[in-house]
Amino acid sequence: MNSKQLMTKAADNIRILAAAMVEKAKSGHPGGSMSGADFVQVLYSEFLIHDPENPCWEARDRFFLDPGHMSPMLYAQLCMTGHFTMDELKQLRQWGSVTPGHPERNVERGIENTSGPLGQGHTFAVGAAIAAKWFNARYGEIHNPTIYAFISDGGIQEEISQGAGRMAGHLKLDNLIMYYDSNEIQLSTSCNEVSSENVAMKYEAWGWYVQDIDGHDPDAIRQAIINAQNETSRPSLIIGHTSMGKGCVNAEGASWEGKTSTHGQPLSKSGASFEATVKNLGGDPENPFQIFPDVQALFDKRAEELREITNQRYAAYHEWKEANPLAANEYETFMSGETPCLDWSLLQQKDNVATRTASASALSFLSEHVGNMIVSSADLCNSDKTDGFLKHTHVITADDFTGRFLQSGVSELTMACVCIGMALHGGIIPACGTFFVFSDYMKPAIRMAALMEIQMMFVWSHDAFRVGEDGPTHEPVEQEAQIRLMEKLHNHSGRPSVMVLRPADAEETTAAWKMAMENIYTPTALILSRQDVTSVPNTSEAGVKKGAYIVSKDENPQVVMIASGSEVSTLMAGAELLRAEGIRLQIVSVPSEAIFRQQSKEYQAEVLPQGVTRFGLTAGLPCNLEGLVGEHGTVWGLNSFGFSAPYKVLDEKLGFTAENVYNQVKQLLASNI
Repeated sequence: MNSKQLMTKAADNIRILAAAMVEKAKSGHPGGSMSGADFVQVLYSEFLIHDPENPCWEARDRFFLDPGHMSPMLYAQLCMTGHFTMDELKQLRQWGSVTPGHPERNVERGIENTSGPLGQGHTFAVGAAIAAKWFNARYGEIHNPTIYAFISDGGIQEEISQGAGRMAGHLKLDNLIMYYDSNEIQLSTSCNEVSSENVAMKYEAWGWYVQDIDGHDPDAIRQAIINAQNETSRPSLIIGHTSMGKGCVNAEGASWEGKTSTHGQPLSKSGASFEATVKNLGGDPENPFQIFPDVQALFDKRAEELREITNQRYAAYHEWKEANPLAANEYETFMSGETPCLDWSLLQQKDNVATRTASASALSFLSEHVGNMIVSSADLCNSDKTDGFLKHTHVITADDFTGRFLQSGVSELTMACVCIGMALHGGIIPACGTFFVFSDYMKPAIRMAALMEIQMMFVWSHDAFRVGEDGPTHEPVEQEAQIRLMEKLHNHSGRPSVMVLRPADAEETTAAWKMAMENIYTPTALILSRQDVTSVPNTSEAGVKKGAYIVSKDENPQVVMIASGSEVSTLMAGAELLRAEGIRLQIVSVPSEAIFRQQSKEYQAEVLPQGVTRFGLTAGLPCNLEGLVGEHGTVWGLNSFGFSAPYKVLDEKLGFTAENVYNQVKQLLASNI
């Protein structure tokens, strides 16, 4: 056991470095980093099990930081463990640095998750804890990590904390230990100005084991972690009462702790004195960027301890592997992130079904053949048809983590973040489903999944006003345009940040799922119909993979007709009327404009020939297709919210019929003469 004096000195060292980083950057958040330093220091110096020489070791403990603005605290701690250099700390918030203002996932440097939007980080931890439980249930003690999370006052307030707390408690995630840095200060106010809730009672009501401690007392922190590790039936919350800007003083030497002003700006601008604070914490104001020799010795000793621990773990694994070669091969295959090799010819789709129904068939196939896929639904699995996955598995429960279906309840954002957490843990291919209109609740998580470039699937059914009688609250109109923006937004690897696919029929749905399973670089969104869709002749996997392709063509077409999803079959019906009058046409299915734009110019010109009139049909906003139709064409879309009525009535009233396609194309051709 390390001395209390040394542990406090190490925490003070973190505080100095955090303050110095922000001071040099001339922006950032020193106060919270200074309040939370004691916990992370105890965690990393005595408890967190990881391999200093193999940061990506699959069975490592994982630490998820929720308040990303406290990045200086994390960077300083990881500098002590050898993951960052002092020069890198000095580049906080600068162009091209590995120390951005909020941490970005970099497992090799000890950062498990991108964080920033409060509430999401600890919800990722819930997902990782579920994944760890799943692997433990399948492979035993060779995979039994502890998942640690760090949350702040802001994260506690974010609504997502309810979903995360409820789910973790319900599933009895005893491998999850969360520390709450309760400094009672936020960016613009003190917490008592916005909240009077009893946090401990709230988490106890969700089934958590709660401890209340002095968050600056390393002995209390140590004992709390030990108690939490010994808990075998509940997740743990450690409430550490701390002081914002711990150690801060002004130029006169008076305490400047507990001040809102230290939250989001350099100490020199907060009313505190940077120089006096560094000196108060035992540092050198002229050279604050240093690790005290005895603190470095502390972490050097911990590195040796970790080498001994991990060597024992590796030896145990190799012994287990020799005794269980098939299981070990499966484990290693899952953890590798390799795309499973699937014989999709085994999947037989029915004609003229809703694409959600076709998706259910695909999910049934995947549940049988992909052993590390976990699917979740926000209390809609029998309607979004993700329950197809249940054909070959069962629901995860607190007493049985061998299942591969997670019932998330009505909590779309929580569900999405939990699935992201499974992906961040590694070895799991997650998918989550709900109605398309409720993707609005999920947007912050979609963005984070895109930023982290992880493989997961968003499965959205009930894709248009054809939800019908449920009315405008349930009828997505603008949602497709919103998610298509993520196709246009590139990630830092230069790819469209989300692959978005809206299949036209069952065969295109199979192709879309195949693409989703092969896409290990970004999240994938599948947009599916509620209503049955007439199968489109000549749909093809090869065409879907090109983003847009010709499904019907006459020689020397007078008009190119463009749609995605269920509107493609409407175009086909309208084409019959047009061809009866001798009008030559070409019909294009465009499940993904972004993928289409990546094809050769020659291919794009073949699909959308220049100088030919274009007509687009979309059940969403016209802008969904305006970029493809161009300024000389027209798009028939929806410019308003939907209405409550049977969907076939809505088709008639809103002009999504063969007859209106005929009329609109005739008018368009006449106007272009």
